[in-house]
Amino acid sequence: MTGVKRKNFTGELKAKVALEAILGIKTVNEIGQEFGVHPTQVGLWKKELQEQASSLFETKRGVKPVDPSASSERLYSEIGRLKMELDWLKKKSGISQ
Repeated sequence: MTGVKRKNFTGELKAKVALEAILGIKTVNEIGQEFGVHPTQVGLWKKELQEQASSLFETKRGVKPVDPSASSERLYSEIGRLKMELDWLKKKSGISQ
């Protein structure tokens, strides 16, 4: 009994096939035959692209604004933690101030 290998398609190919299907210039059967994909799979990729297309544009791109209060709070807490560690180390090593 021989094992049948599954085809692995790249995201780039899936997007290309789905866009071709959305354009509607060719039939699903023609697109499937051209790219070596089953017509049902072409329809699934087309549907998935249509459903997820809006999420591509929801996230904001670019530099995120820096919250100055969050940064200073984080730094002060780090300073406090380091000071406590230093005091503990001085106490354990016997170094007096």
